[in-house]
Amino acid sequence: MATLSVFSPIYCMIAEDLLNHMIPPLKVSDSVGKATRWLEEFHIGQLPVLNNREYRGLLTEADLLDHPNPDELLATVPIGYADLHVQYNQHFYSVMELAIQNKVQLVPVLNDEREYVGVVSIGDTVAAFGQMPIGVGQGGILVLSMDERDYSLTQISRYVEENNAKILSAHVAKDEQDPYKIRLTLKLNTPNLTRIIATLERFGYVITAQFNGASEVGEDEQARFDALLKYLSL
Repeated sequence: MATLSVFSPIYCMIAEDLLNHMIPPLKVSDSVGKATRWLEEFHIGQLPVLNNREYRGLLTEADLLDHPNPDELLATVPIGYADLHVQYNQHFYSVMELAIQNKVQLVPVLNDEREYVGVVSIGDTVAAFGQMPIGVGQGGILVLSMDERDYSLTQISRYVEENNAKILSAHVAKDEQDPYKIRLTLKLNTPNLTRIIATLERFGYVITAQFNGASEVGEDEQARFDALLKYLSL
């Protein structure tokens, strides 16, 4: 289980930790029709396009408007965002800042050879990290993994409230590590998570990550974090 402090200088999640392996890239040899279908199937506004392992850009729905022929190959379609990407070892903040600046849902990730290794889905990242507490000591985040049949927010809320805490918000998403499970992200009104975790684990819940605001933060990190919070609240 990862234990990270949202406000600590050692809060060092990097791009490769956040890769979404469920979103496939398109190839320049794919057709416009295939690209249109994939954009619809994945309910997303952009998809990366590759030439072998080389990242060529993010294809958007707008890119396809002037290309009505479904058999036309993407190699002939102008594709933007060729310079929009991060290295695999760049900080979580850098990924989010790039998404904020360019108003995109995906941020492609490259390796040291500038080859494509995957994408970070901003939606998944928001779900994983939740609406993080704004100030020191104002709250905490718990991420749980469970079978869908075991999900009961009412029951989980009762266990949390037994420890004199409240759930401020909850987000349910598919668990990328196991298609038969779901991931529940809880924002709590306390940074004191130890007793809550002990209670949940006693009743069989698996805690995969926890975050709290118990550490001090410098002005630069606070400014970047505030920008992230503003983005997450949109």
